[in-house]
Amino acid sequence: MAYTPRLKEEYKSRVIAALKEEYGYKNVMQVPKLEKIVVSRGVGAAVSDKKLVDYAVDELTKITGQKAVSTISKKDVASFKLRKGMPIGAKVTLRGERMYEFLDRLITSSLPRVRDFGGIKATGFDGRGNYNLGVLEQIIFPEIDIDKVNKISGMDITFVTSAKTDKEAKSLLSELGLPFKKN
Repeated sequence: MAYTPRLKEEYKSRVIAALKEEYGYKNVMQVPKLEKIVVSRGVGAAVSDKKLVDYAVDELTKITGQKAVSTISKKDVASFKLRKGMPIGAKVTLRGERMYEFLDRLITSSLPRVRDFGGIKATGFDGRGNYNLGVLEQIIFPEIDIDKVNKISGMDITFVTSAKTDKEAKSLLSELGLPFKKN
């Protein structure tokens, strides 16, 4: 039998039923689902030191378990000494099994390691059912060895859902286990 992530099983068995009941969906295909997770990181200091982008790519690869790619600038910005086509960040797009595995590790082991953690803000929704979460330190992930980190920096995690509204997306992410702050 093939391995399926814990959160994927939970989505199929419990979350679909809970969302169908809450919103009165007639069909299982109407229930919103998590489509992808994009983990990205801008490296502003990469203008002067190209190696920093390689470090960012390596760290994102360790954190997500999938090879990260470097992102390049789209235009010239003279005040930042930035040229078009220079590597300026790193990103990973997770789908399927790896997406659920990453989300599980984020919820169970990484977020509880944040200092003075009281939940994540519910203000990161974009109006179309997607959620953005900013992480201030990459050292909250157990895959990162603190002794080998050359500079502590954050990253952005974007959850792309098939939900039509922010309310549906928040219900989906809450059911999957993301700890939103209570107002």
